[in-house]
Amino acid sequence: MTDQHGPLEGVTVLDLTEHIAGPYCTKLFADFGADVIKVEPPGGDPSRSVGPWYQGMPGVERSGTFFYFNTNKRSLVLDLEHDGAGTVIERLIQRADIVIESQPVGRLDSLGLGWERISSLRDDLPLVSISPFGLDSPYRDYRISDLVLYGFAGEMYSIGVQDREPVKMFGTASLVECGAAAATATMGALTAAELQGIGQQVDFAMADAQFNGVDRRHAATMGWEFAGRKSLRAPGPAAGMLSGVYPCADGYVEFSGAAIRIPRLNDMLGRPDWLQEEKWWRPGAGVIPELVEEFNAHFLPWALERTKREIWAEAREAKVLCGPLFSVDELFEDTHFSDRGFWATANHSELGDVQLPGRPLIMPASPWSLRRPPPLLGEHTDDVLSECGFEASEIEAMRRSELIG
Repeated sequence: MTDQHGPLEGVTVLDLTEHIAGPYCTKLFADFGADVIKVEPPGGDPSRSVGPWYQGMPGVERSGTFFYFNTNKRSLVLDLEHDGAGTVIERLIQRADIVIESQPVGRLDSLGLGWERISSLRDDLPLVSISPFGLDSPYRDYRISDLVLYGFAGEMYSIGVQDREPVKMFGTASLVECGAAAATATMGALTAAELQGIGQQVDFAMADAQFNGVDRRHAATMGWEFAGRKSLRAPGPAAGMLSGVYPCADGYVEFSGAAIRIPRLNDMLGRPDWLQEEKWWRPGAGVIPELVEEFNAHFLPWALERTKREIWAEAREAKVLCGPLFSVDELFEDTHFSDRGFWATANHSELGDVQLPGRPLIMPASPWSLRRPPPLLGEHTDDVLSECGFEASEIEAMRRSELIG
């Protein structure tokens, strides 16, 4: 951990988000220097009850999910359902530069803490509302998960093999993508407030962010809209001649569209006699099922004699688009990441030194830094309330009334 200041130093974020997408958005602000005050309900952010668990032991301070998505933040435990919550939130609003929330649609309004109240207190303060389908959507009251999100607005229908169920990206990748997009929207709202002195509510729908993401969706959507062409899953693990996931001596490697550039593929394989036949060099040969099957019969023995790193090296030499599929342990040990200083170490009072993924990108003039580990539940409640002007006796009374934790 370092004391390095980030480009967002001096920005205060009131964080009313939970789980993955919202906390990743606010994490990016915290990691680049903002003071992010994370308001947690009694019992904590639900992600505290989601694994993986440090050393396999569950606990409110042992969640790897919470750990990663909440670095550099301060935690205040506040029961928003309590009659006294409005007074505390109003004091926090007076100190904030932006408010970010991912509460169920309509919840803050029902508590008298929504946009109408915020704008009446601060007409220069932006509010970013992150929801699954948007504040005015006919699906506004539906819940969401990474699976539902990727199925509803992603490319799940075209991923997997044709005779099996479709599959999604691993873990919570879709939710993380939404958090990154929400951070961009938040920066826009923050910049507008700074330049114009006008607050606004940003209605950020995760489904819209996912639907408009890259991951082949633009091409698939336009293909359906203008040509009626539907993207289909491949009949096997390979989508074409050397395009897909293939086994090798110590795991798997993935290639993408290698048949488009046959001369490079020819160089990678050592220019074998069988690949010199004219049929392989004809345009479109890489998607003819019979040729794909014949090609695989030649290619698989070649791949199974080599490790993923050996194949990767030969592919790079020949300028063929290829990548090894590493396990988490292999990624952690890979010199590419360590040489670039990707891994960071957080010293946590409950867990000791924990290594985790560090900076998402390098901006020399706008540095990322890990200043503090993720907060213990309610670790900064008293400090934050004191900064808001509450006396020690008032804070103690709040704690007795179970307004704070």
